Order: sequence, then structure tokens, then C-alpha cells
Amino acid sequence: MYVSEVKTTKPSHYAGALHQEVYETLEALHIPFERVENDPALTMEDCAEIDRRLQVKTVKTLLLCNRQQTAFYLFVTPGDKPFVTKNFSHALGVSRVSFAPEAYLSSLLGTVLGATTVLTLIKDRDMAVRLVIDKEILSYTYYGCTDSTTTGYMRLQLSDVLEKYLPFTGHEPTYVDV
Repeated sequence: MYVSEVKTTKPSHYAGALHQEVYETLEALHIPFERVENDPALTMEDCAEIDRRLQVKTVKTLLLCNRQQTAFYLFVTPGDKPFVTKNFSHALGVSRVSFAPEAYLSSLLGTVLGATTVLTLIKDRDMAVRLVIDKEILSYTYYGCTDSTTTGYMRLQLSDVLEKYLPFTGHEPTYVDV
């Protein structure tokens, strides 16, 4: 898999409006980043070389929903941690959840499969998605995630994500042990 050298500047071309908005928001909030451009990465296994290059552990970010598809959860957990719906549901005190249909990635977060990230919460102005973060993430210094595409990944300070970016989006995380 191709992974570029690490860059500290925004891309010269954007993949779309959301991609541009993510970088403009990081700039406006004075959040530094390191990033790479890469071949499409759709799975956590695809991220191994990206993690090595950025010297970070990419988080796993899942869009989940209830059976009625009326409650949505953006769940952030360590990339190497298996996801067990029963454990998530129990930790949050909700009925069983499942992966949200792919169409909701676009309608709620403006993204595609494999590019889900907390950075796309800037599109959730109606606050339709509840952010849930695995407490294990709080032990990280750096936050590794997509830049809202499958062909760009970045490393941010976790404190910048939690203290600057998320408050800007208006999303208050719920922290759980799973």
C-alpha cells in the first residue's frame, strides 16, 4: 500500500466540500496535524503502514444505530479492539445496536464507508449522532484518524480533539468501558 511521507500542510486539492471544511476547521481552531496521503484504506488492517508512518495507533470509528434506525452512535475505540455489540449496548444501557446502513454515513456525516471520523461531526449540526468514546482512548497522547476520506489519514493531539474540536462541533462525548 502506498503511503506518502508525512506532511504538516493541508492538501493542495480537496476531495470535496467536507474534506475542505475539515482542514479549514483545524486551521481556524489552531489545531496542528501531521498527515499522509495513501491508497484507499478501508479496514484496520489497511492502516498498518499508515500507523507506522505517522507513529500513531489509528482509532476505529463506527456508526451504529438501534433497530428502528432512530438513534445513532458514533463509537470510537482502539483499532485493534474487537467490537462486540452486546458489550457496547450494556455499557451504554441501550437495546442492541448494529452497524448503521451505509446511506446514513452520507446523510448524517457526509462521508463514505471507511472514512468515518469524529472530524465529520461538523456535518451533524442537528446533533442526530451521539458520540461515544471507549475510555481506553483517553490513555492516548495522539489521535490517529482519517481526514474524512479513505485516502488521507492524520495524527492530532488527543487533547486538541477533546478540548477544541469536539466543543466546536457541540458534541459532548459519553465515555464507556467496553
